[in-house]
Amino acid sequence: MSEHTATVKWARDGADFGYKNYSRDHVWHFENGVELPASAAPAYLGDPSRVDPESAFVAALSSCHMLTFLALASNKGFVVDGYEDNAIGFLEKNATGKLAVTRVELRPKITFNGDTEPTRAELSWLHDKAHRECFIANSVTTRISVAPAQ
Repeated sequence: MSEHTATVKWARDGADFGYKNYSRDHVWHFENGVELPASAAPAYLGDPSRVDPESAFVAALSSCHMLTFLALASNKGFVVDGYEDNAIGFLEKNATGKLAVTRVELRPKITFNGDTEPTRAELSWLHDKAHRECFIANSVTTRISVAPAQ
């Protein structure tokens, strides 16, 4: 199997540590050298110009579904020309009353090469299989639905 690492770095840098005053800005460092500026969501006093963990979670689910879908489509002989997903995650109270990303709606819009377009049943199978095989979806309790854009 494989391991995946990330280092998250934050520093107070001498600023007041009152709840409304400290910076939520931090940096995600990945094993391949990529650094990504992150923060809390704006609703939680974060910088809107940085990625927040909740949005990153939604993006990870969407990205995993897409990558799995592409592999399946390729293996079935379908040629995908484009894939765009306007995914939405919902931060709500879960069954125990805790805030959680309880559900994510994936809304992929996929364009195929005209000669190899799947039928509606094949497309449904591809999405269902992609969901069942997605590593990230298999790792979470969040309800994930796929409603392909028309």
